[in-house]
Amino acid sequence: MRRVLFLCLLLVLAGCGTGNPDYVKEAETEGTYVDVGGLTYQVQMSRYLNPGNIDDAQYLIGAPANLDPAKQLWFGVWMRVKNYSDVTLTPTNLYTITDTLGKKYTPVSLPATNVFGYHPIPISHAHLYPPPDTAAANGVNQGSLILFKIDESSIANRPLILHIDAGTDTPATVSLDL
Repeated sequence: MRRVLFLCLLLVLAGCGTGNPDYVKEAETEGTYVDVGGLTYQVQMSRYLNPGNIDDAQYLIGAPANLDPAKQLWFGVWMRVKNYSDVTLTPTNLYTITDTLGKKYTPVSLPATNVFGYHPIPISHAHLYPPPDTAAANGVNQGSLILFKIDESSIANRPLILHIDAGTDTPATVSLDL
């Protein structure tokens, strides 16, 4: 009996500090839900953007013109966020991408006039961002665009990892498909 109690105690102690097992903080691929700051985030898609492509040009409306096409690429991450909590929460703006050599990239701001851009608003219980009645939610990617300018050299330093940080708990990470 003592041995059983001892084993149970070890199992309980081994689980301490692991948090809620229902919360996911690391995704090996896009499409997996990760939880940060009381909200659930899902990368719908990520890919390079070609400013010369008519479809991609729409995503890049209002993007800065300081891209050096010989050395840099536009890279988009389409994000969907859901609030499963009982309170209204606003999605984070704290995103970074890192490559395997530790090179770090932060999002490029898109103007509010870009209907596909990620411009988080408060989300009440059981609601989504982007809202279902928007171009971003109804587009091919079904998420709002978080735009990054990355060095072409990072293509060889994959996987790229997206870090989602709400500033309130452990950041989540998503390995981006390329």
